[in-house]
Amino acid sequence: MRISVLLAILLTAGLIGIYRFAYAASIPAIGTSAPEFNLPDAYGKLHNLKNFQGKWLVLYFYPKDDTPGCTKEACSFRDDLFALEKLGAQVVGISVDDGNSHANFAKKYHLPFPLLTDKDGKVAQQFGALTDLGLIKFAKRYTFLISPEGKISKIYTSVDTSKHSQEIIDDLEKLVNDLPK
Repeated sequence: MRISVLLAILLTAGLIGIYRFAYAASIPAIGTSAPEFNLPDAYGKLHNLKNFQGKWLVLYFYPKDDTPGCTKEACSFRDDLFALEKLGAQVVGISVDDGNSHANFAKKYHLPFPLLTDKDGKVAQQFGALTDLGLIKFAKRYTFLISPEGKISKIYTSVDTSKHSQEIIDDLEKLVNDLPK
């Protein structure tokens, strides 16, 4: 009996691993142009990459509105928004949640930046940030720091939500200071 259960667990784990490998999208490389997007925010207004041209863009993907890690991350960006804007950056969050969910989340936590709806996960897929389990899709917790010219300058695939916003501020300070004057 124990051997049967162990074999079933191993088989399931193996199938999940194969599935994830088969559907893993590649992450765009640093220095390449960021993939284009055209997504609605919580209120239906469309946003695309060109809207942010000339500014740094903190484009962060997150799994689900109003969950502990996602709330901590969003509130950290909210609390650090002045410092980010002072460095010439704008913040945009993307998940597969719908506009109503985004609107409630933004209202509840007073989030002053757009949360975009990627219901089919196509944009998350372009950025290599989609987990697709067939019936369930969600965005991985990835962040892309995009230059004013639309190039990917930094990629964060291992995010500590309590330190992430400050990590981006520190990296932005270095990037801004390294620009030719």
